[in-house]
Amino acid sequence: MKLFVKNMVCDRCIMVVKDQLQKNNLTPVQVTLGEIELPQAPAPQQLQQLETDLKALGFEIMDDRKSRMMEKIKNIIIGLVHRSDEKPSANLSTIIAAELHYDYNYLSALFSEVEGITIEKYFIRQKIERVKELLVYDEYTLSEIAGQLGYSSVAHLSSQFKQVTGLTPSHYKSVGNNKRNPLDKV
Repeated sequence: MKLFVKNMVCDRCIMVVKDQLQKNNLTPVQVTLGEIELPQAPAPQQLQQLETDLKALGFEIMDDRKSRMMEKIKNIIIGLVHRSDEKPSANLSTIIAAELHYDYNYLSALFSEVEGITIEKYFIRQKIERVKELLVYDEYTLSEIAGQLGYSSVAHLSSQFKQVTGLTPSHYKSVGNNKRNPLDKV
């Protein structure tokens, strides 16, 4: 049995969810971003307690197909932006369509309907959060960051950064008030 969990966006989230499963005497087959696979359906009372415990920690078990699809799309994008050190070999639409085995136009329309923004804008927001993180760490030049995240130039990165944050990357870095957003809030 699979359960789909909203706001499960990082390895720490997986650890927290595994801990809650253990506290509820549930042994998963596998726990991945946004998904829990159990060998069998838990008792209704056990499932209700798990839902309550997870909700208290900011997670939510999803029961409709659209919500599950949105989480899968978000997890693909977060993986591409935050967990991969290499540039994707294909464009975003091809990657998402191939991973989910659906037509990209359908997924794009569904995402816009449910989330209120396009997949592309969500992807850009995630990239900007990654840029913020890399700027704070101060390990790479802006040119290196642009290259890592697949921007055609520093000017293109700077333009998108300013459009999303209202600041240039250099001003953001110099301000010192480096407010980053949690990935599930982007």
